[in-house]
Amino acid sequence: MRQVPRHISRTRSLSVPAVAVQETSTLLTGFLIAIAAVSLFLLSQHRFRATRWAADTFRRPIRKNLFKDCSYYCELVSQPEQMPRVLGIAMRTAITKRGVAVVVIPGDVALGECSAPALSLGIEDSAPVIRPSDNELRRAAEILNSAANITILGGAGCEGAHDELIVVAERLKSPIVHALRGKEFIEYDNPYDIGMTGLLGFASGYHAMMNCHALLMLGTDFPYQHFYPRNAKIIQVDRLGEQIGRRTPVDLGLIGNVKDTLNALTPMLEETTDRSYLDLCLGHYKNARKGLDDLAVGEPGRTPIHPQYVAKILDELAAEDAVFTCDVGTPTIWAARYLTMNGKRRLLGSFTHGSMANALPQAIGAQAAYPGRQVISLSGDGGLAMLLGDILTLKQLNLPVKLVVFNNSTLGFVELEMKAAGLIDYGTNLVNPNFAKLAESADILGVRVERPEDLRPALKRAIAHNGPALVEVIVSRQELSMPPTISAEQALGFSLYMIRAVINGRGDEVIDLAKTNFFR
Repeated sequence: MRQVPRHISRTRSLSVPAVAVQETSTLLTGFLIAIAAVSLFLLSQHRFRATRWAADTFRRPIRKNLFKDCSYYCELVSQPEQMPRVLGIAMRTAITKRGVAVVVIPGDVALGECSAPALSLGIEDSAPVIRPSDNELRRAAEILNSAANITILGGAGCEGAHDELIVVAERLKSPIVHALRGKEFIEYDNPYDIGMTGLLGFASGYHAMMNCHALLMLGTDFPYQHFYPRNAKIIQVDRLGEQIGRRTPVDLGLIGNVKDTLNALTPMLEETTDRSYLDLCLGHYKNARKGLDDLAVGEPGRTPIHPQYVAKILDELAAEDAVFTCDVGTPTIWAARYLTMNGKRRLLGSFTHGSMANALPQAIGAQAAYPGRQVISLSGDGGLAMLLGDILTLKQLNLPVKLVVFNNSTLGFVELEMKAAGLIDYGTNLVNPNFAKLAESADILGVRVERPEDLRPALKRAIAHNGPALVEVIVSRQELSMPPTISAEQALGFSLYMIRAVINGRGDEVIDLAKTNFFR
């Protein structure tokens, strides 16, 4: 069995079936990222025979339990004749559930001859029509037709349903709020878009949710309960019945695909002529968007650089079909707020598991799957430091990934959380190397940017380079990313942080924070 690199593709996001084959000894540093990146994961343990599987030996075989929480299917093949059947089940599971299936193969089995014939999958693709009954749809229409202010909340389940979504919003005169995983499928060519909600979102999205009379949830498992309205009628559409009502109580749950459900629901909806609530929300979004854009400035000579400015310039320079990946933490915030989706671009991240150091391996997988597309990784310095070895992977595989490193010498999002809790940050400081020089040592183009006026030329150079490139940008450590609403507990916590910082002789941090965020 020929071994291939563990970073194959982000199939669940890029919609391309893929297989990864990995040997046990290389698994432990990155198998969760790899498992999140492929549909079928074949784990080869060539040092072990099936008869020694239970032995406690060097490089002990990986147990199936290790994979159960990270996959829809996991099975051990103990005889070569089992392979066609187990592999068929795994492939059908990966295709129909659009997730990961794992097959574990001992070394002697992987090298053995299989006398059983190959089996047909019986399916080429999985795109069934799934929608609620007519009675359920009529109940949904009654709720929506009787409500004055309606807001739509869309998530990743809106993939492929953009046109249907716009038609419904037009008929109901509803603002559309999106969750992070729905950003790339919803915000483009959308005159009803008012941005995100949640911790990374905009004030406009928050207020549209909280002030509506009816909320229509489409293909989203948005997890933050305190961002849901308290007095609105809520309808939730999801193809997975177990998702219905698990984040907030709903008045009506509809099991179905978003596209099929909206196609069947639209004829039952009455045309609304009153745009007052929609126009109010759009005006709020315009102000919120301007406020965010005003933060993305780069004044020549003023250092360190604002990270918002980095994301904004990158958005302007990237190709119209670029694939972006972003590390968990502050790079996700800047990607969510400043990268523009257009129906061709993609945005990948660890948006469900929240695993650090995801951006570079996801970029490697995406570039391997799509050699002709521009792939850009927005990496944090902490995340990149955890997987520095994958810089060598870029060179080894000659993948032209463009790696943009936000170097603020800290675990920035953790530090923000500690401040909001009233704690003086501890253990978040990073003593970073010169990442650009590290890249150059691997014969990769490395550029270090410390001044705003040097940023655009550096990014242009990296993007035009025929091969992998790393641009290290020294950004502000004290940059705040304000959520759309601040609780009393957060305000109190931040006040306590400032008092404790001064008492502990770290008043210069408070001054630096004020300069960075309030005196631009």
